[in-house]
Amino acid sequence: MSGQDWASRAKGIKNDGAICVRHALDADSMRLAREAFDWSLSHPGPNNSQFEGTPKAPGRFYQDLLNPEVLTGYRRVIEDSSAADVVAKLWGAPDVWFMYEQVFLKEGGESRRTPWHQDSSYLPIEGEQIAVMWISFEPVTRADSLEFVRGSHRGVLYDGSRFDPSDDTAPLYGDGSMPRLPDIEGNRDRFDVVSWAVEPGDVLIFHPRMLHGGAPTHPGTSRRTLSLRFFGEDAVFAQRPGGKGPKVGENGPRVGETNSPIGDLYATLSPGDPFRHRAFPKVRPRN
Repeated sequence: MSGQDWASRAKGIKNDGAICVRHALDADSMRLAREAFDWSLSHPGPNNSQFEGTPKAPGRFYQDLLNPEVLTGYRRVIEDSSAADVVAKLWGAPDVWFMYEQVFLKEGGESRRTPWHQDSSYLPIEGEQIAVMWISFEPVTRADSLEFVRGSHRGVLYDGSRFDPSDDTAPLYGDGSMPRLPDIEGNRDRFDVVSWAVEPGDVLIFHPRMLHGGAPTHPGTSRRTLSLRFFGEDAVFAQRPGGKGPKVGENGPRVGETNSPIGDLYATLSPGDPFRHRAFPKVRPRN
């Protein structure tokens, strides 16, 4: 992480909404990230889901997020790795809280690309100091990497995609409170789409309001990725449509229900309140 031009990186994340930080995580930090990833695979949470490939292209797509026991397996990566230090340097602010994790395992097959969406549509949080850190344990070409619409974190917050295989823009809420997602994939030339090839140790960092989507995997390939979500001092609670809050995963609990790891969030916070909860530990500065 030494030798980074953090002023330039900070300008990039503020203006563009997504950046690639080369060599952000050293070997020890990557080891801790991999330990956390493996813990998630061996300790599935209530929001995990798995999809199998087809007979012609057998494969596996597994994902999990918001495990209620996440701190059991993730304490070392969020406290002892350089991940939180990276976002603190980008924000130019010392205070960093950990929000939640998400893991993806894609093996073989010909998986569907991840539809274009914004994470913020699903999450009751707003602020400048919110970061998603995308870590790959394998090299990923630019063509197979995450893609972003540059600057979209400054624009419209759209209704979430409900990940309907027949229509990527089918709305999650559909109550008219948020506009429907545009068909970015069908009109790519109308959008400023950016992406980066990455090697292990490089990280993609983006604001959750960014429009982003992911390329499919291909037969004979494997991709293991870990996302860590952090927020800073200016993060506030934001009400979302859908009763107690958006669902986490297709069959998982809503953020705010009692079987969610942050079950009383909606009961204890009002819009504009500082986004603080006992489930989200402060990891910087170190105690």
